[in-house]
Amino acid sequence: MKRIGVLTSGGDSPGMNAAIRAVVRKAIYHDIEVYGIYYGYSGLITGQIEKLEIGSVGDIIHRGGTILYTARCEEFRTEAGQAKAIEQLNKFGIEGLVVIGGDGSFRGAEKLTEHGFPTIGVPGTIDNDIPGTDFTIGFDTALNTVIKAIDQIRDTATSHERTYVIEVMGRNAGDLALWSGLADGAETIIIPEVEYDMNDVVKRLRRGHERGKKHSIIIVAEGVGSGIDFAKKIQDTTQLETRVTVLGHIQRGGSPTGFDRVLASRLGAKAVDLLLNGVAGQMVGMESNVIVAHPIAEALAKEHEIDLEMYQLSQELSI
Repeated sequence: MKRIGVLTSGGDSPGMNAAIRAVVRKAIYHDIEVYGIYYGYSGLITGQIEKLEIGSVGDIIHRGGTILYTARCEEFRTEAGQAKAIEQLNKFGIEGLVVIGGDGSFRGAEKLTEHGFPTIGVPGTIDNDIPGTDFTIGFDTALNTVIKAIDQIRDTATSHERTYVIEVMGRNAGDLALWSGLADGAETIIIPEVEYDMNDVVKRLRRGHERGKKHSIIIVAEGVGSGIDFAKKIQDTTQLETRVTVLGHIQRGGSPTGFDRVLASRLGAKAVDLLLNGVAGQMVGMESNVIVAHPIAEALAKEHEIDLEMYQLSQELSI
């Protein structure tokens, strides 16, 4: 293999640039040319492809977002769109592809592999919802962004003696809510993976209020529903003054943490190693601090699982 491509797809996540850098420099180290594909699968279909040099990825390891940009692409879901993509890859002489993104991006990578084009997936999403890896690129940075926001909100919650409901991202996964809630000592954490009882939530709030607690923090994962609606239910039921903060896309930006930069570098380099060794249709990941690879199809077939022991611990510590 003498020429590979790299693209980012789906929602951006901090550390994607570090992964791009690792792919480019690892490949060039092995005398392999690298072509950057702009705007994900959309750019692949339209041929927005350029050769990347060592300098192309200089000074990007600390930057959030992705220098290759990203976009959704409905056309790529079709056989015709996939055929156009492969035509472009062949036109540029690209023999293997690294796809950085979440499960939707991985489904695209799987399709290319099914059509006979060697593709490796690198998990980049703040949701941390990809089976086959303990952590996805961007999760740690997003987690720290949420923690900082909750710390600041707590100051106001204490000053005004209010209950605050904070809605965090994560799509259908509760990892961001669970980890940030445990790290910040939230009284209640509401996640999609565990059914909640509103009576229990109210009981916790009243118990704290009765013992003189001046404020409460409730974390709601977006996969459960609207934080605004949840806050209204709380206030209507308890008569406690309640405010809501929806953190939104602030969670997806920012300079990646050291952990995400190192994780992205390791995973990007491993993806190149796999292609050079004739491996295709796999995703790279980290399990127990060891870089591993699993079939993409296997990862997509599994359901994301939450750490229920951690959830129970959050319940026990928030009495």
